Order: sequence, then C-alpha cells, then structure tokens
Amino acid sequence: MRTIITLTACTMASITAMAQTRDIAYTEFDLPNGLHVILHEDHSTPIVAVGVMYHVGSKDEARDRRGFAHFFEHLLFEGSDNIGRGEYAKYVEKAGGVLNANTTGDRTYYYEVLPSNQLDLGLWLESERMLHAKVESKGIETQREVVKEERRQRYENQPYGSILPEVLKRAYTEHPYQWPTIGYMEDLNAATEKDYKKFYKTFYVPNNAVLVLAGDFNAEKATTQLTNYFGPIPKGGTIPRNKVVEPPLKGEVRDTVFDKIQLPAVVQAYRIPALGTPDFYAVDMLNRLLSNGNSSRLVKNVKDAEQKAVFVGSFSLPFEDPGLAIAFAVANMGVTPDSLEASMDRQFGRVRNEPIPPAELEKLKVQIETEHAMENGRMAGIANNLANAYTFLGGTDKVNTEVQQYLAVTADDLQRVARKYFVPENRVVLYYLPLNQKK
Repeated sequence: MRTIITLTACTMASITAMAQTRDIAYTEFDLPNGLHVILHEDHSTPIVAVGVMYHVGSKDEARDRRGFAHFFEHLLFEGSDNIGRGEYAKYVEKAGGVLNANTTGDRTYYYEVLPSNQLDLGLWLESERMLHAKVESKGIETQREVVKEERRQRYENQPYGSILPEVLKRAYTEHPYQWPTIGYMEDLNAATEKDYKKFYKTFYVPNNAVLVLAGDFNAEKATTQLTNYFGPIPKGGTIPRNKVVEPPLKGEVRDTVFDKIQLPAVVQAYRIPALGTPDFYAVDMLNRLLSNGNSSRLVKNVKDAEQKAVFVGSFSLPFEDPGLAIAFAVANMGVTPDSLEASMDRQFGRVRNEPIPPAELEKLKVQIETEHAMENGRMAGIANNLANAYTFLGGTDKVNTEVQQYLAVTADDLQRVARKYFVPENRVVLYYLPLNQKK
C-alpha cells in the first residue's frame, strides 16, 4: 500500500523559502571619526557591493528648502576635487560594475556593485563623495534642470502623478513628511550656493553615515583599505534631528483633486505606526493582504468580481516616524467615485470584522519569506538590508530577525490593527476627477 503525500503550492514555496533563508554573518565597528562600518564577507561570487547610507532625507530639510536631500542624491554624482564632472559612472562602468542611489523621507543611499578586484575603486569613489564633492554653481545649475525634468515626468505630466504630494500635504500638518521627497523647484531655485554647501557639510559626514561592504573580499585587508580612505575624513558636528511630532488627525479629511485624467480615482491614506514598531509589521501585512498580487482582496473583489475598477493597489510608506498606508483605485467606465469608495470600504470593513482565514495568512507569510530570501540572495540587497537595520531598526542584528516580526503576526493581530488604524477617522480620502468636471 502506498501513502500519497500532497504538498500545496504554498507549502512547497514555504519549504523553498526556508531553505534559502540564512543568517547574514557580519562584523561591525566604528572609525574614530564616527563612521560606522559593517562587513559581510562572502566568497560565493567574485563581486563586492559598496554602500553608504546617510541618515538624511526630506524630513531633515528646512521648510523653505524642500527637496535638498533628493537634490544631493543627484548633485553628489557631479564629481569631486579628484573626479571629473560626470566621471563617477564612467569609472564604475569601465570596471564592469553598476551604481545607483536613492532617497526617502529618512535617508539617502549610494552604492556600487563591482568585480571584487575593484574594491579600492568603490571605496575611493565613496570617500571622494564624502569629503571632496563638487558643491558649486555649475553642478547646481545642471542638476536643477535634471530634477525639473524628473519632476515633470514623474508628477506633473503623469496621469495621477500628483497623488503622493496631494496626500502628504493633507495627511501631515506639522511634520516635514508633508512635502514629497522630490521637493519644490521654487525652493531649489531660491537656494544659494552657500545653502547647498551648508547642507553638505552638515549631513554628508562620517558620523551621519554607515559604510557597508558585502561580498568577495578579505575582511582584514578591507579594513585597512577603508581606514586609509575614510579614516582621514574629519568628523562632522552634532547632527540636527527633526523632533516634530505630528498630532493625530481630528477626523477624516476629504477633498477633491482635478487632474488631466480620463477616469476618476479614489485614494485612501491611513496613518500607520513607524517602521520597526511591533504594529508596523501587522499593518504592512494587512496592506499586502489587500493588494499584493492578483489574488489579493482589493484586486479580487473591487476590480475582478465587482468590476468597479480598472486598477487597484495599496502600499505602505515605511517611515522612521509614523507613516502612511495608501490604497488607490481607478474607476471603471461609468463607475462613480462614491460607488468605488463604497466597494473599497467593504474590503476594509471585512478585515476589521472578520478574522483572516489561516490559509490566507500562511500564504502571506510565505510571500514575505520568499521576498526576504530573494533580497538576501544578492550582495546589493544584503548591503542595503544591513545599512537599513543599523540605521532604523535599532541595531544591525535586526537584519536576521526582522522577518520573524512578520512571521509572528497572528490573525488576531491583523484584526486588531485593522480596527485601530484602518478606520475612517484615521484617514485622508481624495477623489480624483477629470478637469472637465470642474465647475
């Protein structure tokens, strides 16, 4: 007699994810100038990722200098005292590597992925960025035009592109999260070269950064190399930190935005807890449950079953201070915004009133495990996760335990946070309407 064992796709995926998941080994130390260093030595592939995360984002900007952090993401590729204008990318590409940078409300991150015999190049480039960057009028004018074009493409000329700025300025009344990371051109235009240099000297300093090396290198030799490059850089002054605490919403905020669009849309933004807090993981999982993939609640019901929307999605803004969970849907032809909103509200009502079935919760956890394993399957992903854990999660060791925060979430946790955060009095609702409906 044979025993037939049937494995569900979910179970098989879970087994695969667990097989891929492994702790990230690392060592860490501080240089005398305050630069925190994290080393992850891995000889499985002949590449090395060099990442530097500066603890500065749009929330650290002055209210009349919005967009500085994102602007510096661009400006610090302009060159240095020893690197010609526009030469950063050429150095990396000639060495067979890639490079990039990104900015959020809380930090700016630069990285290169290089053949392991080019570690010196990556260290030199990042040390030049930290010490000798060209912050001068020619580069400033060049990058102003770059940012203007980026703003036009991403926000001004993109249908529904203004959703994030419109949400932020209503969801926050005091906190600097109220403006988008890209900022506003009037502030960048009004700023002087002196303003830009002051921002650079304040935030792009060793004691406001973490340097991560991940990949094929010898830790002892790399320590000598990076000390030679970064050790002589002077420590900066005391880093000014944003201390604004956003007051609670005094009830639901509703508004209408007229845009160059054909179909109406509904946007709902709920206040959520800060990244790294226990409730954040349950809220983030709930957001995934609602819109992560074709089988998610909003997609399956609002879009497919009820056919109220041609597109629906949601995402979390995982900020250092309390952030937002944003759900949005573009109405199907002939569907009114209030009908679409009612359909979305039914799904939020379900998660408040009905426990999540075990199979659905298990599937969600498998997805998270798989994502975690895939991120940590790349040196660039490991470097980013190490820097993020050190900067925002309370210690580098959290790189190996954060996924457990998700896996420990129960159906009761999901229902509890739904009742606490996903409620009308804790949200901003925007109706997006075509311009020709404006009276």
